[in-house]
Amino acid sequence: MFPHSPGVYRYYDSEGNVIYVGKAKDLHKRVAQYFVPPERLNAKTRILVSKIADAAYSVVDSEADALLLENNLIKQYKPKYNILLKDSKTYPWICVTGEEFPRVFLSRRIVKGNTYFGPYSSVMHARNLLEFFSANYKIRSCKNKITSDAILHHKFRPCLDFHIGLCGGCCIGKVSREEYGQNISEIEHLLKGGAKEIIQHYTALMKQSAEILDFEQAEVYKRKADSLQKHYAKSVITSAEDVNSDVFSLIADSNEFFGNFLRIRSGAIIQSLNLGFRTNIEETPASVLSEFIAEIESKFGNLAKEVIVPFKPDVEIGGIEFRIPARGGKLALLELSVKNAKEYQFNSIKQREHTNPDQYRTMVLEELRKALGMNDLPVHIECFDNSNIQGTNPVASCVVFRNGVPAKSDYRKFKIKTVIGANDYASMKEVVNRRYSRLLRENPDDLPQLVVIDGGKGQLDFAYQALSELGISENVTVIGLAKRLEEVIRVGDPYPLFMDRNSQALKVLQHIRDEAHRFGITFHRSLRSKAQINSILRSIKGVGEHTEHLLLIHYGSAAKVAAASPEDLSGIVGKNLADRILKFLNKAETDENN
Repeated sequence: MFPHSPGVYRYYDSEGNVIYVGKAKDLHKRVAQYFVPPERLNAKTRILVSKIADAAYSVVDSEADALLLENNLIKQYKPKYNILLKDSKTYPWICVTGEEFPRVFLSRRIVKGNTYFGPYSSVMHARNLLEFFSANYKIRSCKNKITSDAILHHKFRPCLDFHIGLCGGCCIGKVSREEYGQNISEIEHLLKGGAKEIIQHYTALMKQSAEILDFEQAEVYKRKADSLQKHYAKSVITSAEDVNSDVFSLIADSNEFFGNFLRIRSGAIIQSLNLGFRTNIEETPASVLSEFIAEIESKFGNLAKEVIVPFKPDVEIGGIEFRIPARGGKLALLELSVKNAKEYQFNSIKQREHTNPDQYRTMVLEELRKALGMNDLPVHIECFDNSNIQGTNPVASCVVFRNGVPAKSDYRKFKIKTVIGANDYASMKEVVNRRYSRLLRENPDDLPQLVVIDGGKGQLDFAYQALSELGISENVTVIGLAKRLEEVIRVGDPYPLFMDRNSQALKVLQHIRDEAHRFGITFHRSLRSKAQINSILRSIKGVGEHTEHLLLIHYGSAAKVAAASPEDLSGIVGKNLADRILKFLNKAETDENN
């Protein structure tokens, strides 16, 4: 029996492996929610419950303690059905060693005795900080074990950094231990977000030096204050200069979440980190946000008293106020974090496109399925496009995508047979009817899951009529994709669907639409070119395709055929046909000139 207390519960499979770790404000009530009639659970949770052979729990004092314990146990056991970190990167930290004359450098390993700041999701940002510290505080970069005793016995010689002004020369006693320690203290204070206080301190010292007419020292303080101001102004949110907050944002994408964390101190962003999460059972965004918060707290230590979030997590943490801003500078901070999360999502997806293209395409098709409300994954998509210019040579194209990529061998092109003039609606109905009536006869198992019509409501309605008359409208989802606003038109829905312009699902629809347009235009141009070539020579009695080909190969154009001598032309097509060709072409030229 589980108690009515906050805590963490663990589920085990028949082999004794931990398969799920969860937190609860009330262990008894939370665990009871799993053991209900199966129809009340979603599919993924039913699978989890079917694997449970044993359970255990740990009682803690508060929800916050439960959240942290859950986070630690997930890292320890890596349960199959928990929210798991997708990102396997080891982010760099800025390390300040515990030596007598500390070093400051970038590290991906944590060693006891040293102080660490970070981690930093951007290595470039961390390196820029180190360059700034080196230029302004002249700290050492060597790995020598410098102590006061070693300096006293002259064990070191100054390196190149000393000679070019990047190091103050602590190894040869040019910088005292107290002065060097003060520089390190300032660096640590800056890394904690104390730039504003240090700038104010240097400004005050500058004024004091100026008052006692020590202008040389005042200039030193002024340069330091100006350098700090210039460097940190780039990361200060000027409309929220006094903000000391932590900011979380979370973007949901199917069973994945992409999060960004910003640490703001005195209006400056001193830390930023992106993390991805994968869920194997249904999890609410609020529970994923809680896991995100726990992960950040385990990395960065205690959170600020004010935490800015897009929505409330599913736990309460004592001493922390979760705020959802509606306006002002704090809303701007949240929007900045969301922007970073979206950028991380985009980059993660693009990277997956190259590293695991099959998984990427399946993910995009799943996104498309959900957006269109389809039951089946659209692994087979076909798109239709009409092409004609002022009603001449009306044609249509059908392109086929399988598993998200073009299947060019399955492309089809059509000459419009039963429609007179430029009637896009009737032409679309004819082509869709011809395509699927033949497919039903020859390969009825190869019907697409999704049909895309390049056009608006009119073309879509006529295409749907064709599918209905063939009896397959219930088996195939058909949509229209209008060019003007890229809106998706659905049968029977008076309102268009506007998909996110940056979504990969919309890009697939745009790709297949553009491919259908390209294929149709290419076919239409070839027919027009052929018609233009045929217009003169083919209208002469006795001139067929073969004769036309011979004449054009020999002379190059109909005009040069008209200028040929009767004898020369007779040698190719015979005297009677040569006379007829010249008479016809000369008469056509006379009529044109008149």
